[in-house]
Amino acid sequence: MKLYYAPGACSIGIHVLLEEIGKPYETVKLNFQEGQQYKPEFTSINPKSKVPTLQREDGSVLTEYPAIAYWLAASNPEAGLMPKGTEETVRAMETTDYCVATMHMQGFSRMFRPANFAPNEADHDKVKARGEELFSKGLGVLDKALAGKEYVAGSYSFADSAVFYVSFWWNGRLKKDLPANVAAHYKRMTARPAVQRTFQQEGLAA
Repeated sequence: MKLYYAPGACSIGIHVLLEEIGKPYETVKLNFQEGQQYKPEFTSINPKSKVPTLQREDGSVLTEYPAIAYWLAASNPEAGLMPKGTEETVRAMETTDYCVATMHMQGFSRMFRPANFAPNEADHDKVKARGEELFSKGLGVLDKALAGKEYVAGSYSFADSAVFYVSFWWNGRLKKDLPANVAAHYKRMTARPAVQRTFQQEGLAA
């Protein structure tokens, strides 16, 4: 397998899952500042110009975070990344989608790419503020979902990688406080050897 990633991007969650699985894989680092995601070398693999992108052993390419995370869990049952029952699985899928589609794409994207939401630069501060509001609300939703639980689906699963990456963005990158249950989850995640190896490989610190 081959993971195309950008250091500290959402692909960090998939990187963690690959480390949890423990099978051989390669990584290809993309420099988004230099626009490598738009170069033919990458668009020939993923025309969406985004990470994570996973090239599987048969050469086929899988894109979109929830799909990659689910496939890795389902294809490697021995790693224990798939929730135990139907209810736990749908809750894991629900959480993963919320982290990616709402907190990331609606919240964080507004905070760091306001021009995608408002062509007029004069509106960018309002766009950023709205993004932070959406992201903060999302952390509250996750905090309730984690009440009385160590992990989203009860036991560790692919969904925890998504909660990890949005927590990393908020706490590790922006140095903002996480709500109590999310903070405890983030602490558990950063203590995992797979996460520590991923940080080291991507040149990052928690």
